[in-house]
Amino acid sequence: MNRKMNFYRITILLVIISLSPFYSMARKPVREFYQFTIYHFNNALQEKMLDTYLEQALLPALHRAGITKVGVFKPIANDTLTDKTLYVLIPAKTLEKIISIPDKLKRDTAYQSAGAEYINAIYNDPSYSRMETLLLRAFTKAPEMQLPALKAPKEERVYELRSYESATEKIFQNKVHMFNEGDEIGLFKRLNFNAVFYSEVIAGSKMPNLMYMTCFDNRTERDAHWKSFGSDPYWKKLSSMPEYKNNVSHIDIIFLRPAAYSDY
Repeated sequence: MNRKMNFYRITILLVIISLSPFYSMARKPVREFYQFTIYHFNNALQEKMLDTYLEQALLPALHRAGITKVGVFKPIANDTLTDKTLYVLIPAKTLEKIISIPDKLKRDTAYQSAGAEYINAIYNDPSYSRMETLLLRAFTKAPEMQLPALKAPKEERVYELRSYESATEKIFQNKVHMFNEGDEIGLFKRLNFNAVFYSEVIAGSKMPNLMYMTCFDNRTERDAHWKSFGSDPYWKKLSSMPEYKNNVSHIDIIFLRPAAYSDY
C-alpha cells in the first residue's frame, strides 16, 4: 500500500513539475500603474534644486524601495518657455505601491538628509512654482514598461510623449480599443518605435485621455519613423475603418530629453 501511495505521489509531483512551465506561460503580466509628476519651475536656480533633489534624494530612495526604472525628462523646448517643466515617471506593479511611496520616504533617513534643501524650502523660495500628478494604468496589450533600445547618448535622444483626448468616455474607450484590439500597438512595434509605455489616464486634469511614450536616437530618426507610420498600409486601413472615426478630439505632443541621471 505504501509503495502504491508513494508511486502516486511521485507521479503527481512529476506531472506538476512538467506542467509548471505551461502554467507560468499562461499567466498574464499584471497591468502596471504609472505616476507622472510634472514640476513647473521658473528659473535656473529652481531647476538646479529639482535636479539635485531628484538625483541625490528621490531616485536613490525609490531604488532602495525596489522601483528601479524611474524616468526623468525635460522638454526640449524648455529654453524658450516661461513656464518650464520637468517630468518624473514612476512605474509600479500595484496602485498600493504608488500610494505607499510618501510614507516610505518619511521613514527613509538617507532620503530626508539628502533631500533636506528641497523638503525644507521656505514659502518664498520654493523649488518649483507648481506641481501636478497624473495617475496612469498600462494598456492590456502593453501591460509592462519597456526600457528603450537606444544607442545615442542621452543628450541626443528624443522621447515623444503623446496625449490623446476624446470627446466622451465611450469614445475614449473606442480609441483604447483601437490601440489594443485594433493592434495599433502592434504596428508601432513592427516599425520599431521603441515605445516605453501605453496607458489610460485614470486621474488627471485633462480627461478622458490616454498617454504613450515612444523614443528615438535623434529627431531625424523620429521624423523618418512617423513618415513610415503614415504611409504604412495597415495604418491606412485601420484609420479608415468607420468604427474608429473621430475618436480623438485633441492631441498634445511633447518632445523630451532624459536627464543625465534618469534611469533610461
